[in-house]
Amino acid sequence: MSAALRLARPEDLDRLMGLVAAFHAEAGIEQDPDQRRAALAPLLEGIPHGCVYLIGPARAPLGYVILTFGWSVEFGGMDGFVDEIYIRPAIRGRGIATEVLLALPKALAGAGLTALHLEVDRTNEAAQKLYLRTGFKPRDRYMLMSKKL
Repeated sequence: MSAALRLARPEDLDRLMGLVAAFHAEAGIEQDPDQRRAALAPLLEGIPHGCVYLIGPARAPLGYVILTFGWSVEFGGMDGFVDEIYIRPAIRGRGIATEVLLALPKALAGAGLTALHLEVDRTNEAAQKLYLRTGFKPRDRYMLMSKKL
């Protein structure tokens, strides 16, 4: 895989903070740096509810993907959610996200996951094409709904 994945560790937090801040700015997600740090740190320290993979070289990652884990009776066991995936704008369009989204589900299935989910902005046609191309399918009768606690 040219877009090698490496499990992020606590020492990657500062590097990851910059990437996540860039994604959040692009996506219009408002979160202060302390909240962002508090949300990322447990994932890097081995919390069992999720993980972060850095994409590409360790010194200068091309992006990242954050996965969270849950349980689904409908899908028959442990499932995952692509919480965020980000590729630096300057290198988009080179197939890196496609490569990640084709390889990662295979590895996760081997670890016992039964399904992988994600959400996409209804107006983001490029992202929708990427996700369709990598095997994700819309669930026409369902929509993700959230309640902030």
